[in-house]
Amino acid sequence: MSLYWDPTTALMPDQRAEFKGRWNDLLWLNVPGPFWTGETDTCWTGRLHAPDHVLYGGEYFTEFVYRQPRTATEVAALAEAARDDPLGGYGCDGDDRWTPETVRSWWRDRDRVVEHVEQQHQRWVASDRADEQEAAAGLRDFASYLDATLNADLRIYLFWLMERRSPNPDDRLPSL
Repeated sequence: MSLYWDPTTALMPDQRAEFKGRWNDLLWLNVPGPFWTGETDTCWTGRLHAPDHVLYGGEYFTEFVYRQPRTATEVAALAEAARDDPLGGYGCDGDDRWTPETVRSWWRDRDRVVEHVEQQHQRWVASDRADEQEAAAGLRDFASYLDATLNADLRIYLFWLMERRSPNPDDRLPSL
């Protein structure tokens, strides 16, 4: 059984063309992985296509990837979110950009992410707007992911970055 599947292998050429983001614009809220966002629109369209992967955050509520896709269907949903972004701020080359050191640094600084998620959740859960209520549910999902399985997922991703293969169940995973 494989522990890691490279989601970029599910991108069709026309889908890959939708990912035009500039790594220098990387939004600090993105969970490390192949998919990420930089400067995106503020139209709140990402969750319409990929609610299990995209949230809104940052100073101007740009979109960010909070969970990497695990199936071809989820990759297609994320590609649709990228297609709908008029600023072309989504990227799919994170495997060429993230390093073990930067993944570990993101994990060490995750309290900043947790604080942002908690503060934004408090604002949106109290809102009477349906879109903010829906986004608050996504923030709860992200908070749960941060507390539960993100650590294990990032250790598997670190193995992928270091070895360029999926770890087997008996492989020792690197520490964060």
